[in-house]
Amino acid sequence: MQPVIGTMSISLDGVGAGRNQTEDRPFGDVPVGVLHRWMFEAPEESRPEIDLILGAGAYVMGRNMFGPVRGEWDRDWRGWWGPNPPYHTPVFVLTHHPHDPIEMEGGTTFHFVTDGIHAALDRARDAAGDLPVHIAGGVSTLNAYLRAGLVDELRLQIAPCILGEGLRPFEGLSDLALEPIAARGVPLATHVRYRVLRSGLEG
Repeated sequence: MQPVIGTMSISLDGVGAGRNQTEDRPFGDVPVGVLHRWMFEAPEESRPEIDLILGAGAYVMGRNMFGPVRGEWDRDWRGWWGPNPPYHTPVFVLTHHPHDPIEMEGGTTFHFVTDGIHAALDRARDAAGDLPVHIAGGVSTLNAYLRAGLVDELRLQIAPCILGEGLRPFEGLSDLALEPIAARGVPLATHVRYRVLRSGLEG
């Protein structure tokens, strides 16, 4: 079975996003770019890690990562990434509200899954062929998959900053056990990979 890989950029103190997301502030109270300078300001320094992120056969993401729309789909929102998102494969978006698939340029199709994280992962596995499935975020989605013990490998891009307040993907995961696979530093991030040995709830 294909590996399930969770990937996220976080601060040194473990923040993956801010609260109070809006259309103008996709990361909420965390300024745009703070956690992702490594990707946008110096992509060639992190080309191997970017290629790994973009090498999935399918992706799963939460609704907040897809966009700021809450409740019923009352507008034609197609994601933050413009007409040609970087995924170029099927993306399965967790939501409580049904939505028809959205086909984008470059091979990306957003599918909307209303029956939970296991159903979304099953559909992603069916679509991925022999390639990995990536849990692409956001914070609560990665946390949910870790809690359920469904992540095989964790890839973190640790930005050299302290944010203090925000949403943390490892909140409540006191039983998480990781085995280091690789680590590599570049000026704007430390890239680390872990095998997930055990995950679960606090207490």
